Amino acid sequence: MVLKNNFIVLKVKRNMVSILFLLFTISILIFSNSNLTAVKSGISLWATSVVPSLFPFFVATELLMHTNVIYLIGNLLNRFMKPLFNVRGEGAFAFIMGIISGYPIGAKIATNFRKENICTKEECERLLSFTNNSGPLFIIGSVGILLYRNTMIGLLLFITHLLASLSVGFVFRFWKKDSSDNNILSSNAYMHQKNRATFSNLGEILSESIVSSIKSILVIGGFVVIFSSIISILNASGITHIIELLLSPFFDWIHIDTSFIGPIFTGFFEITNGISTISNIACKKLSINIIITAFLLGFGGVSVLLQVLSITSKSDLSIKPYIYGKVLQGILASLYVYFFMNIFPFFNFDL
Repeated sequence: MVLKNNFIVLKVKRNMVSILFLLFTISILIFSNSNLTAVKSGISLWATSVVPSLFPFFVATELLMHTNVIYLIGNLLNRFMKPLFNVRGEGAFAFIMGIISGYPIGAKIATNFRKENICTKEECERLLSFTNNSGPLFIIGSVGILLYRNTMIGLLLFITHLLASLSVGFVFRFWKKDSSDNNILSSNAYMHQKNRATFSNLGEILSESIVSSIKSILVIGGFVVIFSSIISILNASGITHIIELLLSPFFDWIHIDTSFIGPIFTGFFEITNGISTISNIACKKLSINIIITAFLLGFGGVSVLLQVLSITSKSDLSIKPYIYGKVLQGILASLYVYFFMNIFPFFNFDL
C-alpha cells in the first residue's frame, strides 16, 4: 500500500506541469465569461501601455548594439562600475537603459552582452540581479500621478526603487568568482565582428532591429494576456478568497488591514493590477499602501520573472541571481520607504 501511494505521488510530481496546464485549460472553459473580459483588458493594457513605452526602447537598444557607444560608456564609467558592482564599465549601459525604460530592458541587454561576449557569464548574472527595473514613467507617472494622485509619492517610490537597485548591485558584487574568459571582445574586435551601423547599411540594420524587437514585444504581450487570464481565474474560482481567509490571522497579528491580502496576492503575479487595487484601499496610514507598493515594484511579479526567463533561456545565464536580487530589492525598497517617511516630514503621507 505504501509503495503504491509513493508511486502515485511520484507520478503526480512527474506530471505536475501537465496537470497544471490541463487545469488551466479547463478553468478557461469554466470561467469563460470573466476570463474573456480579463483577456480583453490584458490586450488593451499591452497595446496602449506596453507597446508605446517599450517598443521604441527595444529598437533603440538593438541599434546601439551596432555602434561603439557601449564601449565609450564602459571606458567612461569603468572606474565606478568595477569597484562598486564588480562589473566592467559596459554594464552601466544595461543599468542606465534598464532604469530609463523599465522591465525587461535591463535583462535583455544583459543577455545580449553575454551573447555578444561583451561581459563574462558571472558579470552578466550580476547585471541581471539589479539592472532590470521599473522605469520612471511607470513609477512616477502611472503609479504616483494616476493611481495615488500625488507626484511626491511617485518620486519617493522612484528614489527608493533606485537606491534598492544600487544596494542589490553592491551585494551581488560577490556573486560567484570570475572565471578566466578569454572570449571577451575589445571594442575594435567587437565592431569588426558585428555589422557596424553606417549610412549604407542603415536600412538593413534598422529592419533587423525592428524584427528582433517585434518578437520580444509579442512575447511580453503574451505574458500580459496570460497573467490577466490567470488572475481572473484565481478570483472567479474563489482561490484568492481562500488565500485571504488563510492569511487573515497573520495580517491581524501584524496590524495590517486584511483588505490588502487579495491585492498583494494579485500583485505577486502581476504588479500593475495589484498596485492599482492597493492604491484604492482607504487607509488612515497611507504609508502601508506605499510600503507594499514599493515591495511589489522592487519584486516585479511572476509575470516579469517569466518574461526575463524567456530572454535568458536563450543563453547560458542562470535565473537565480535575478530571483534572489528581486526579492532583496523589494524588501530593501520597502525599508527605504519606511525610513524616508520617518526621517523626512515631507514624505510622510499618513492622515
